[in-house]
Amino acid sequence: WIDFLDKAGIETTVLYPTGGLACGRIVDPDFAIQTCQAYNDWITDEYSDKDGRFKPMALIPMQEPEAAVEELRRAIKELGMVGAMLPSTGLPQHIGAKQYWPIYEEAERLGAALAVHGGAHQDLGMNTLNVFAAVHAIGHPTGIMICLASMVFNGIFDQFPRLKVAFLEGGVGWFIMALERFAGSHWAFNPIDPREQLVKLRDGEGLNDYMVRLCREGRLLIGVEGDEPALVHAVKTVGAEGFLYSSDFPHEVNLESIRHEIEELLEIEELTAEDKEKILSKNSAAFYNLSSTAV
Repeated sequence: WIDFLDKAGIETTVLYPTGGLACGRIVDPDFAIQTCQAYNDWITDEYSDKDGRFKPMALIPMQEPEAAVEELRRAIKELGMVGAMLPSTGLPQHIGAKQYWPIYEEAERLGAALAVHGGAHQDLGMNTLNVFAAVHAIGHPTGIMICLASMVFNGIFDQFPRLKVAFLEGGVGWFIMALERFAGSHWAFNPIDPREQLVKLRDGEGLNDYMVRLCREGRLLIGVEGDEPALVHAVKTVGAEGFLYSSDFPHEVNLESIRHEIEELLEIEELTAEDKEKILSKNSAAFYNLSSTAV
């Protein structure tokens, strides 16, 4: 890892788990609590305590929201972590459900970043597919799009006006589709909201405008890897504030491919130097509350 950072020219990296992506599928709440605590202690000791360039994201036991609040607070205040990862699948309720609101309230209070990360694909309708590449291709964007729909339509960003959430590991194409589909369906099937708990739009605003506004405010971010063909269109539609670069090292990539991705992004003529700086560094620094402006 240290060799990779040095040679890739990456000053700071935010760490996400691998097997931990499926933490939402742990059935036993007590086991979930202890697993998350153990992971957070281990990654702090093994990485960030040894090199300040490593900034881990915590696992929190959302199976037991009260315990998740406590672990999020411990991770930020005691372990110095930069936020927490939310599982894209496996929980007994969608992540916009009211039982999880205390977690979002605490994240808002702490100023902590939350991020939904794809990677656990069971029960998304692909269980009978026989080629993993197909499952991988469809599963990552599908899981995080479901979570984005849950949080947006249930007004999570309105209930917690300083909350910031990223949706990672699905590229950018799915988000363009979400802007179109969410807006069209919300207009056609505008939900009744007698308790005023669902999404609240400003006068003349469509749901796509609402999500673009969240992106430009730095509260809704989408992870990209630099070589997506739709990136230019996405930046023109949303603004560069809505995207942050992720290397996904050491999964499926190496030093050569990551340098190639960064160079490809830097060579996109349709993006300004300011756009590129935001995607490669400034957005991440702001989202994760990093003292450095380079990632």
